[in-house]
Amino acid sequence: MNCKEAACRNPLVPVAYVIFRRDDSVLLQLRQGTGYMDGHWATAAAGHVEPRESAIEAAVREAHEELGVVIDPKELVPLTTMHRGQPTDPDKAGRVDFFFICESWAGNPHIMEASKAAGLQWYSLNGLPKTVVPHERYVLDRLTAGLPPMVSFGFSNP
Repeated sequence: MNCKEAACRNPLVPVAYVIFRRDDSVLLQLRQGTGYMDGHWATAAAGHVEPRESAIEAAVREAHEELGVVIDPKELVPLTTMHRGQPTDPDKAGRVDFFFICESWAGNPHIMEASKAAGLQWYSLNGLPKTVVPHERYVLDRLTAGLPPMVSFGFSNP
């Protein structure tokens, strides 16, 4: 098979993440009822980038939908982009994750989708809970030391 054919292409699903940060603390949401990593803490706002939507627009939208806050797009600071594989199912589409830091927003973050979140809490970067979504933990653990513009996660040869 010639890999210029559509069947050989590597589909990637784009996802935008907003890491809300206050000094040395980050806001995390406890997942529930989503079917993916329920019972794990995750960045407070994240979601798929919709068709005809930029990663920045998705981050702003997700923050409003999930937390009821308004972010000026200028307040989103790109942190890193993660090319993420699916080690348990290599035939499943990989992900390209756009991580942003946000230190300024309008409104008080609160759970807007109670069927998808069981908690919302600020955690010190030095005291993160044990159950954090693994690829997000990878980013959070390296937040203070700094991250390169692009990282890989979930591949046999990083």
